[in-house]
Formats: sequence, C-alpha cells, structure tokens
Amino acid sequence: MKGLRTRHTALLLFTFLLASVSLSAQTGLQQKLSEISAITETQPLESTEFSEKYVTYFTQPLDHRHPKKGSFRQRVIVAHAGFDRPTVIITEGYGAAYALKPQYREELSRLLNANMVFVEYRYFLESTPEPKDWRYLTAESSADDLHAVTTAFKNIYPGKWIATGISKGGQTALLYRTFYPDDVDVSVPYVAPLCYGTEDGRHEPFLKKVSTDEDRKRITDFQLEILKRKAALLPLFEKYCTEQEYKFRAPIEEIYDYSVLEYSFALWQWGTPVGSIPLPTATDAELIAHLLAISDPSYFTTDSTNASFFVQAARELGYYGYDTRPFKKYLSIKSGKGYLHRLMLPEELKDMPFDKTLSRKIKGFLQKNDPKMIFIYGENDPWTAAGVTWLKEKKNIHVFIQPGGSHLARISTLPEKEKEEVMKLLNEWLR
Repeated sequence: MKGLRTRHTALLLFTFLLASVSLSAQTGLQQKLSEISAITETQPLESTEFSEKYVTYFTQPLDHRHPKKGSFRQRVIVAHAGFDRPTVIITEGYGAAYALKPQYREELSRLLNANMVFVEYRYFLESTPEPKDWRYLTAESSADDLHAVTTAFKNIYPGKWIATGISKGGQTALLYRTFYPDDVDVSVPYVAPLCYGTEDGRHEPFLKKVSTDEDRKRITDFQLEILKRKAALLPLFEKYCTEQEYKFRAPIEEIYDYSVLEYSFALWQWGTPVGSIPLPTATDAELIAHLLAISDPSYFTTDSTNASFFVQAARELGYYGYDTRPFKKYLSIKSGKGYLHRLMLPEELKDMPFDKTLSRKIKGFLQKNDPKMIFIYGENDPWTAAGVTWLKEKKNIHVFIQPGGSHLARISTLPEKEKEEVMKLLNEWLR
C-alpha cells in the first residue's frame, strides 16, 4: 500500500508539472485567447507577416436578441503585432479562407503595423449554421456578430481600433459603424456600395458615361458581335458549361444572353484593359474565350458559392440591373428585370421582397453624423455609381476616388498626394 501511495503521489506530481510546463509554454496571446469564453477552439497558423497567428472559433447566437433560438460557430482569425499596437478588424463580407495563408496581411495592418482580427461573415464557408435558416442572415445580425467579437478582443487589444473591408466587406464596415458607432475609432470601407434596391438603377447610366466614347463603343461592338454569332458560339458555350457541370434555372440560350449583358459590368469592375477586347473580326474561338474569361456563366448557377450574398442583395443590400435596349434585337429574353430572383436565389426565396430599411438607416446615419471614416473608390468601377460620393462638407468623413481605378482601388493605388493625405488622417486619428 505504501508503494502504491508513493507511485500515486509521484503521478500527481508529474501531472502537475506537465500542466505547469504546458501552461508556461503558452504565449501571452494564447493565454488571453483561452480566457474568452465564446472561443471554443484555437489552432495555430503559420505566418510570414506576424509573430503569432491563430484561427479561432467563436460561438455566436443566430439571433443576438433571442439567444435561445440557437447558435453557430464563426471563424475568426487573429494575427499579433503587439499588445501596444492598434487593431484592424476586417469585416469580411464572404469567406475567410484566403486569410489563412501565411503571407496574407491586410493593407491597413501592414501600413500601421497593426494587429489583425479577421471575421468570416455568417453563412459563408465554416461560419454556416446548420440547418441553414435564411431568416437569420441579416445585416443587423452581422453587425451584432462584429460587436461581440470586438467587445471580446478589446480585453486583449485595448488600443485604437479600425474597421475595414472590401466590396461587400466594405458594406459591412459601413453598416457596422451605423449599428455600433462607438465600437471602433476609424472605419475604412473600400469600394463599398450603398444600394437602394434590388436593381438600384444608377449602375446602367454610369456604364453609359464611364471612360471614353471609343472605349464604350469597343465594348458594345464586342457584345453585339457575340450576340450576332450566337448560332456558332452557343454550342461552344454550352459545351463549356457541360464540362464545368454548371446547372441553371433558365435555358442555356438565356444564360448566354445574361453572360453578354454582364460582360460590360464585369470588365469595368475588374479593370480589364479595353485594348485586350477581341475585334469583331476575331475568330469564334477567340471571341468565346474572351467572354468566358470576363463573364463566366458560373455567376448564374443554381448552386453558387455566393448564394448567401445573393440572398442578402435581394433582401436588403441591393444590387444592379441590366440595360437590354442596345441588344434587344438579338436577345432571347424580353427583359433583364428580376434576374437575381429568377436565376440566383434559393427556390424558397424567389419571391422575397426588398426591404429599404437598411439603406435608409445607413444614409440617415451618414447625413446626421460625422464619424472618422475614409471611403476609397475606383473611378471606373460600376459599384462607384452606388458609392457615398455624394457626401459633402464633412470634417471627418473623407471620400477618395482613384482616377481610372477599378474595384481593386486601395490606399496604395491612389495618387501620391491623396495617399499621403489618407496616411496623415490615419496617423492623427490613431494618436
């Protein structure tokens, strides 16, 4: 019995020492992460940019006003620059997979040597609830998610906070500031639209004025040529869709027509050089290859990875329409109206109405308040048509537009003078 007791005591001592070693091996950040009750799992990530980087899983209510309705796990990536550094929260509008890469570092985090908290949007990739009840995919719920994450991480990073995101992520940074104006010190939405309807109406006129007459004519000529040669090109288009195993809710000829209508928006959005557009004398193979490179029909598939975005666009974020008039003679569709609901929404939501409450709330907030915000847009990006470029005479809200810029407009792409102005503002605000 004495020997057994001695072995038992030794085992307890060993266990205690092992736990002590394990605890001491934890970094200060790991220890602080373990103290956040909402985080159920933490995994280390490799990084060439930060001293430490982790992916965490954050328990969030489906409905923050009624937590008993259920919860889901939200993926949140934290990258450490220093407890005394400012923190950038990336209000991603989609999935977070690309932020897992060792070399990833968001622009503001790099410019300011700031910590990075990257929040995957609910209903995307690993942050998708099961079952997928669409009722809880709302802008307000996404703002509540961000508020919960920010509140928890401020115990780790008590310094200045900046919210930023790109495109739908920029929309998210904007609506987050609207619902929780005091959560962060600065907001920097990149290329963020504020749409007023499912087919907003400002994008089509924008495309008729963007760039030069010559550039717009070359684009229209290409679209017309694609439509005129439909008899020869449609079989090539259909073969490609079959090989890719795309599935659609409309006949293939209609998808072809929609891809042609989408072409001009997609080309300007991503800044494709107009000089790269094949001339009308190009071969069938050259024409179809270029169309597919710019306006891939996967955009219109029934099982799109962006289905959650389309639900939000139709519900409250808004979207854009198509001007069919220049091409009416060659189209199999009578009108482009309602294409989002018809082609891209889950079947059970195809009749969902648009709610203007969110856009009115955001617009009212910007008109009545003057938070520290910097908006970045590209001059030729069709989404700029729905940007907040109408904001005038504000002391703290600043709008910068990159000349000739696309949806890739960033602080680093601005002219040197504007870039210096942005950095001066940020450094003053973060003192």
